[in-house]
Amino acid sequence: MNTTNKLWQIVAAVGLALLAVILVTFYVTNYKRHVQHGQADVTVYLAAKDVPVDTPGEQLAGSGWLTEQSVPRRQVVPGAISSPDQLRDLITTEPIFAGEQVTARRFGTPSERGVRAQLKGTQRAVEIPGDPHQLLAGTLRAGDHVDVVGAWDANAADNTTADTRISRVFLRDVLVLAVTGPGKSAAITSTTGSGFVQLRLTDAQSQRVEWMVANGKSWRLEIRPTTDSKDSPHTHDNGDTLLKDGVGIR
Repeated sequence: MNTTNKLWQIVAAVGLALLAVILVTFYVTNYKRHVQHGQADVTVYLAAKDVPVDTPGEQLAGSGWLTEQSVPRRQVVPGAISSPDQLRDLITTEPIFAGEQVTARRFGTPSERGVRAQLKGTQRAVEIPGDPHQLLAGTLRAGDHVDVVGAWDANAADNTTADTRISRVFLRDVLVLAVTGPGKSAAITSTTGSGFVQLRLTDAQSQRVEWMVANGKSWRLEIRPTTDSKDSPHTHDNGDTLLKDGVGIR
């Protein structure tokens, strides 16, 4: 009986030893495979120069912005891109500095940047307050294109008898970025109170609007056609031109 028990104990010990060897061998093999996988070189893209916020990904896909580099897989930054084509429909939401690996985490869709994504160069976002009639309450929407027409006294200090009160369209084809009603609600819908409109203007155009809002007799927005919009010849009107059926004074 004792001999049989000892035999089974020996068999069990040998079996456990073999199992241990198998497990150790399996672990070592997988560890080596993991290490080798981490040491394998992969291609990443680095910023060749500083990339500012709001840079279109399509622009980065062109020459001069990115450089390729092979690095061990373990050195790849999370979210690193494998092809510039991944960026074509995106825009940078954070700056990327020269030498950094380019990652998708620094990018977003243009809509995530809001108004800023629609501005470039000399363009500015300008918010102007106005009453519902000036801002076409209930009709004006973001994305519309408008003209701005105003009336003012061209030479109030002059004692001449000529009619110096004039009106004219002084801005054309301006993009409406946003429209808000009293209290910054979603839109101007009432015919009472005041609202605000955000327009995309150049810095030079913003000066014109500022002067008109501060010094003009009146001003208002005019919605342009969505397709095939055209402009009449530039002119202005005053009492004399209206009397003469709108013939412009040159």
